[in-house]
Amino acid sequence: MEISTLATYHCLAFVWYFFVAYSITHVKTEERPSEVFLYGGQWKYLTVLNLVLQAVFYGVSFLADVLRLIKKLRCAKCVISSRDLLFSVLAFPVSTFVCISFWTLYTYNRELVYPKSLDGVIPLWLNHAMHTAVLPFALLEILALPHRYPAKKKGLILLGFVAFLYISWVLWIYSVTGEWVYPLFALFSPSGLAAFFAGSLAIIISFYNFGEFLNRMIWGQSKFCS
Repeated sequence: MEISTLATYHCLAFVWYFFVAYSITHVKTEERPSEVFLYGGQWKYLTVLNLVLQAVFYGVSFLADVLRLIKKLRCAKCVISSRDLLFSVLAFPVSTFVCISFWTLYTYNRELVYPKSLDGVIPLWLNHAMHTAVLPFALLEILALPHRYPAKKKGLILLGFVAFLYISWVLWIYSVTGEWVYPLFALFSPSGLAAFFAGSLAIIISFYNFGEFLNRMIWGQSKFCS
């Protein structure tokens, strides 16, 4: 894509994610079903955190495009490095994980992740904006331009660290409230839950590797933005 086209696309994607994140974080407290407890607000849900992550990523991407358009290449190089790190380590694997894991569990038993009572609070379009559209956006980003992936060890350490932070946040919420963020977790014994978290980490790592594979297959080893 031309830089101006990329800038337009990234700007629109940023506005879209900002709008979706704003919409879900402003669901009125009194409208929430009783099973959706208040501690941590929406910030306990990976879906909502992913919306913020995507807004940040597309904001950084738009800034990189603007800097390239105005020929501020030294600044652009630094921002592009941040953009590529955000996309490779977090934006692509987390979006893919959110979409696939949500709809897999929803199909199996929606009450484990998205109780039916939420249908009266969260409109259908917003549900799909949070859980469906995130994957096409991530795939389109790979098709739109190449991204430089970090060394595999560095990338996996960063991804693992972020996963550890989120799991710690989930466990902290349980220790304070006695309630699990997702009803699914209540089905597991402590060892089963540890195995579930380990399996989820393995899956998200596979999505990281898949994104790197797609990027290499489409763009080759050496074609990167500068």
